[in-house]
Amino acid sequence: MITPVILCGGSGTRLWPLSRTLHPKQFLPLCSSQSMLQETVDRLAGLTLAQLHIICNEEHRFLVAEQMREIGQAVPQIMLEPVGRNTAPAIALAALDLIAQAKADSVMLVLAADHRIEDTQTFQRAVTTAQKHAEKGSLVTFGITPTYAATAYGYIQAGNQVIDDCAEGLSVQAFVEKPDQETADKYYASNEFYWNSGMFMFRADRYIEELEKNCPEILSACRQAMSAVSRDLDFMRVDAEAFAACPEDSIDYAVMEKTDRAVVIPLNAGWSDVGSWSSLWEVQQKDANQNVIKGDAIVEKTTNSFVFSEERLIATLGVDKLIIVDTKDALLVAHKDEVQEVKKIVEQIKLAGRQEHINHREVYRPWGKYDSIDAGHQYQVKRITVKPGQKLSLQRHQHRAEHWIVVKGIAEVRCGDATQMLEVNESTYIPLGELHQLGNPGEVPLEIIEVQSGGYLGEDDIIRYEDRYGRADENLAD
Repeated sequence: MITPVILCGGSGTRLWPLSRTLHPKQFLPLCSSQSMLQETVDRLAGLTLAQLHIICNEEHRFLVAEQMREIGQAVPQIMLEPVGRNTAPAIALAALDLIAQAKADSVMLVLAADHRIEDTQTFQRAVTTAQKHAEKGSLVTFGITPTYAATAYGYIQAGNQVIDDCAEGLSVQAFVEKPDQETADKYYASNEFYWNSGMFMFRADRYIEELEKNCPEILSACRQAMSAVSRDLDFMRVDAEAFAACPEDSIDYAVMEKTDRAVVIPLNAGWSDVGSWSSLWEVQQKDANQNVIKGDAIVEKTTNSFVFSEERLIATLGVDKLIIVDTKDALLVAHKDEVQEVKKIVEQIKLAGRQEHINHREVYRPWGKYDSIDAGHQYQVKRITVKPGQKLSLQRHQHRAEHWIVVKGIAEVRCGDATQMLEVNESTYIPLGELHQLGNPGEVPLEIIEVQSGGYLGEDDIIRYEDRYGRADENLAD
């Protein structure tokens, strides 16, 4: 039986402004109506699987849980990283968890949450082949058959030897860093080199054995972090201080490049890591002029371009090879050959002390979402949507008062000791410092307009007293 382990971290820089730190690309519906995380999970349907493990950042936990609920996925084991420490420690946490459950021989299928694979059947056949190698103690990686001389990917040099007497499994000669163009051309002309997909398969106990042999300091820190596990709702938290002390390293450097039991399974299934706007353009359906159009756009004499509009009309005239991405709070215009440098724009945003790299104007929460639609001196206006049956935390603010107007649904409002029901076109006032709570007792989404007023309107002006989502000690926006 296979235990899927999906790595769901990410900084949200390469597909900015659509991807943000608190809403990176794996949670976005880039290639279909589903998010990339949801596509990754659905791609496993039909395989014989044990409980799904998802490893994510603390701040993404409710996004993960909600997206799994949307696709009807059985409750996964959601493991929370207090800080990012790259792939080797993250995978070690999952392996140690399986060993603690007396499942040391479980075969782990380690996948990234943000890859696209067109041919699911071919992918699953490769997984079945890899499982045979993993069960015999090999550490398997999947090598993507190159379709061009890429410089954005690392490479795997394969040998000719079939390993473990299983078909299609080749020995690994070397892992190679991202090459320059001349070297990439040589790799592409050879039949020995594959793109490094970042997907792996091995038994939990074998991974821990190799980690202990090659990077014992990582294993020691992860063991200490797992010795003080806590659980709330569907989430598993490790000891934050111990994990923060863990060295940061990838599985490639820590294990795969050092083991003598590495096997590569060739895979030709339409794979992409969707690592830039140009690579997203490549995998999308195009019009007769090789344009990808998403949203409200009029294109005239426009070729080889990607145009994305979240809300308003975009018109283009006489342009070629442009990436145009317009969100509610930011607009990117870039040449398609320069999009690998988008991260430099994100760095400038950070240095300027701005917020557009962190989150969208529309922010998702476990109870629903809010959209900051206007702001000025000592006031802010939000459109708040609360899912049926959900409630915000019981809270108070130290620096602001709030006016609430119901525009859809029914609101249950607690203010001080009084509770009232408000319907469409009714409103209420929450004085500064007053204990209050908003809930949706109805069967349709509740929408309210909230007008905040006060000397400080930061999202950290919140004191929680009760919270059904386990956030009572967090100074985050509700």
